[in-house]
Amino acid sequence: MRLTSFTDYSLRTLLYLAANRDRLVTIQDIADLHVISKNHLMKVVYQLGLSGLVETVRGRNGGLRLAREPKEINIGALVRSTETDFFMAECFDRASDTCPLTPNCKLKHTLNDATKAFLAVLDQQTLEDMLPATGPESKPVRIMRGAARQ
Repeated sequence: MRLTSFTDYSLRTLLYLAANRDRLVTIQDIADLHVISKNHLMKVVYQLGLSGLVETVRGRNGGLRLAREPKEINIGALVRSTETDFFMAECFDRASDTCPLTPNCKLKHTLNDATKAFLAVLDQQTLEDMLPATGPESKPVRIMRGAARQ
């Protein structure tokens, strides 16, 4: 299974906002950090705002912040709201299914069970669970803008 870039950017945005609760963050900050399109990210932020997860502050010193506490943001619910479907194979969509094996195939049921298990794991996690540990024994996370990914 592969998540869309929209879901990926939604998760990255929320994680960044949760890690920077002490200040307003701009879309440009997030776009620069992850080297992603600002225009695409604006669509993501707009949708996160409509869903009540992100609050926007207008004006010269404006920006974004989480509208809810990280522990109140469920990862499974977020993924469900940002993905258009979970069709892992053609047979999941009756409208476009042309596979002659569909009526007797058990693969569809196995893939459906796997999708349910995937979402069940995400349902057990909140945004707070995804944040790096803090405290005396945790290692600091160093984020470099525009750094090459390995």
